[in-house]
Amino acid sequence: MYNKELSVLIVSYNSRRLLDALLAGLARELEALDAEVVLVDNASHDGSADHVERQHPWVRLIRSEHNLGFAAGNNLAARHACGRVLLLLNPDALPEPGAIARGLARLQADTSVGLAGGRLLDPTGATQPSGRLFPSLAREFVVLSGLAARYPQSRRWGAMDRTWADPAQPAQVDWVPGAFALMNHDLFDRLGGFDERYFLYYEEVDLCRRVHAAGLRVMVWPDLRVQHIGGESARTVQGTAVSRSGSQLTLWRARSGLLYYRKNHGWWTAWAVNRLERGWHALRGWRARLTGQLHKVAESTAQRGLLAQAWNDTLGGRVAPPRPW
Repeated sequence: MYNKELSVLIVSYNSRRLLDALLAGLARELEALDAEVVLVDNASHDGSADHVERQHPWVRLIRSEHNLGFAAGNNLAARHACGRVLLLLNPDALPEPGAIARGLARLQADTSVGLAGGRLLDPTGATQPSGRLFPSLAREFVVLSGLAARYPQSRRWGAMDRTWADPAQPAQVDWVPGAFALMNHDLFDRLGGFDERYFLYYEEVDLCRRVHAAGLRVMVWPDLRVQHIGGESARTVQGTAVSRSGSQLTLWRARSGLLYYRKNHGWWTAWAVNRLERGWHALRGWRARLTGQLHKVAESTAQRGLLAQAWNDTLGGRVAPPRPW
């Protein structure tokens, strides 16, 4: 079934400006490996697919007529992949030299590891959250309250993103971002791949829950360093609000969060998380109005509207809206 050692899976949406550097780097890194690159173009409108076909003919290109999202896009790529190991790689994630080979060898040597990620670095070289704990109602409250940002070195308040931990130390974690993640192909298939109800966000959290349920570990290996911009595709989506950090689409994140909480924690938790965030924005808007910060009032009002829409769109986390979102 598998005639390659490694398949690198890339799901691209309007990522043309990033692909030349990424694919050129991969060509060098994979030269010594028995590997392939499978790239799914999610109906980009920036000419990405034609550009890859012309400039990088060695890449296995799959053109999707519709934007399938991250989960379904990766599932499609995996169905075309011939590697015994899969590397999920975002178009805006550039592994440093040697990272892929080291990660591949380590995963193959340790059968207790089901999925592994590396150390994500932003364009300034600062470490991004690379190994996290599963979200929960209590942890959502800690983040919204500002305690996580105020006390990042606290094991209690900095738990969700493990900001208290030394990012240079390998660690077993609950989940790692899908920007760079290694996993055996047969395990991916055995677990059913990604849950395609998630269009974007939370799909890797859900997959890692199933890896743990299978009795395997999820690891972050910080010597696998990856330069990661984050949110590049999200910024190209028109007509949808992006978070203040510029990296997340608020409505899509809220929809996926509801799907995740309803699936894994039940209706009450999904309802409570949604109402918690809406309540926080109501309080933020009230305080901003008292101090005359009308732009914050408008921001919070818009956020509350999107959170309410997400609840209605998913019927309280029970169903996913039709793709594309």
